[in-house]
Amino acid sequence: MSIKLHDRTFELSIPAADIDKVIAEMGARMNKDLEGKNPLFLCVLNGSFMFASDLMKEITVQGTEISFVKLTSYAGTESVGTVRELIGLTENLEGRTVVILEDIVDTGITMHSTKATLSKMNPDQILIASLFFKPESLQRELTIDYIGMEIPNDFIVGRGLDYDGLGRNYPDLYTVSED
Repeated sequence: MSIKLHDRTFELSIPAADIDKVIAEMGARMNKDLEGKNPLFLCVLNGSFMFASDLMKEITVQGTEISFVKLTSYAGTESVGTVRELIGLTENLEGRTVVILEDIVDTGITMHSTKATLSKMNPDQILIASLFFKPESLQRELTIDYIGMEIPNDFIVGRGLDYDGLGRNYPDLYTVSED
């Protein structure tokens, strides 16, 4: 199955059912790891909204909260190498366990910068949970505490990921095809 977005064609690469299973497994692991820690889940918008919504349905830890921050390091399909914070965080992080929810970690630039910024707010612990991870693209030293799926270094859309604003709504993951 394929979809066309703007000038590009994308082929189905990971069905929604496989992604749902991974999210349920991540949630179960987090429930064990975060018990008694009063976690604040921090969803990185726009891409992580679907992941955050699906994951939060799996989280049963008492005292769990969720908040949102909007960051970007992309223009079109290319990383621009800098992170611009667009919408800030208002919660007090001091002494809290913060779990950053990211749709995808590829270069690691966004997560490295976000973790450094959050560290200045004196949380007890900062964890990173990424639905997708491209290990071949990583440019920063980064510990990702919860990885849903490792994927190749291809351009993808769906499940919250977009191509110039299109494709976020698809529950499956699609990879750009070389026409």
